Amino acid sequence: MVRHYLRAIETKSHLNAFLRVYATEAIQRAQQLDVNRKKSGLSGRLHGVVVALKDVICYKDHPISAASNILENFTSVYSATVVRNLLNEQAIIIGHTNCDEFAMGSTNENSAFGNVLNAIDENRVPGGSSGGSAVAVQAGLSMVSLGTDTGGSVRQPADFCGVIGLKPTYGLVSRYGIIAYASSFDQVGVFASNVQDAALVLEVISGSDDYDSTVKSSPSASFDLANENNKHLKIGFLQEALTNSAVDPEIKETIQSFIGRIRNDGYAVKPITFELLDFLVPAYYILTTAEASSNLSRYDGIRYGFRSNPGRNNLTDLYCYTRSSGFGKEVKRRIMLGTFVLSAGYYDAYFTKAQQVRRLLVEKMWLIFKEFDVIILPTSPSIPFKTGEKMQDPVAMYLADIFTVFANLTGLPAISIPLFKHSLGLPFGLQIMTNQFCELSLLQLSSEWVARYRTS
Repeated sequence: MVRHYLRAIETKSHLNAFLRVYATEAIQRAQQLDVNRKKSGLSGRLHGVVVALKDVICYKDHPISAASNILENFTSVYSATVVRNLLNEQAIIIGHTNCDEFAMGSTNENSAFGNVLNAIDENRVPGGSSGGSAVAVQAGLSMVSLGTDTGGSVRQPADFCGVIGLKPTYGLVSRYGIIAYASSFDQVGVFASNVQDAALVLEVISGSDDYDSTVKSSPSASFDLANENNKHLKIGFLQEALTNSAVDPEIKETIQSFIGRIRNDGYAVKPITFELLDFLVPAYYILTTAEASSNLSRYDGIRYGFRSNPGRNNLTDLYCYTRSSGFGKEVKRRIMLGTFVLSAGYYDAYFTKAQQVRRLLVEKMWLIFKEFDVIILPTSPSIPFKTGEKMQDPVAMYLADIFTVFANLTGLPAISIPLFKHSLGLPFGLQIMTNQFCELSLLQLSSEWVARYRTS
């Protein structure tokens, strides 16, 4: 099985989904698992499951770069909690996947190692920042993969690639060993070809962790999808999301038709007025860039990674040359924006206001979930962009995150399920959100809808 995936990775190497493939190690682990199983007859929950990791997830004694030159030749000294959990359940790590540098991007065109291609249409992007992880599942290069979702970086590429993309509740899965972008937003997510696989992987990687104080202190939950009759759930859809002018007309019409269909099938569906939609993207980018400017200050060329030698002994010059040479354009843009909104003259006008908006969003979420169990909306306002289409307009790129950042601002669980197909032959999905730590309802409903409504 491992050899099958290694052949597939080699055959489709032009997609640039993997930065590093651990071929020899993966085969050796598979052989050892075979021996152990024959001896004891026992196997873990992920026995022999081939998993790919986004290149921000640390794996001890393996290189990690966050798809950036600034971590040149750096080797991780420990494994992330999610990796240890996978290995404890006898999964096989096959490699690290390409991504936008430091998980900053929506197209996977910001990697220092070249962009990833969408296997459905190689002239289009796979989405980002976890584009390599999405394509690994889409193109049959691994069974499942892990990514990180800071503002939609699992759900949006899942939408563009026609696979399942799950972002858990903030605090359900440990962030220990994940290279940080924005610490109060980042969350490890799962890509899979079906909801059952995503649920099983989530079972394994979730649970309390002494190394991460933000994780809910409870044992790993069980996500049994056997009960797939969810017509008792009260479903709401954001009116403003479906009337937004940025939404592709065909996506809008298809989702409106879907709402009518599930209503006819007995689901209780009502509109939700959401007057804060236009505040989502500004608040998200102010807060995440502020956190990024702090988190990325550790990459200074002194302790590890890339160091530029300007031929001077001045420490300030060393910092400046190293960071200017090591970071890519988009990362530098976000560091500068974050430093600006945290500066003395603008802190209250931007950062404080954005925090207030975040609080309003959380309060709005509480009110919504007093009346509803589930929220549905588009995952992305458009089908996959053509390669290079939005690279010269970062604001347009940021606005494309309008429907995914809500879950990260409020810590909600969310999933993108591939239900639909555009007339151009490209997939697009539906985004489903539930209240915090209600993953079971989220997964059960998703499984039911994929089985019943997915367009072949």
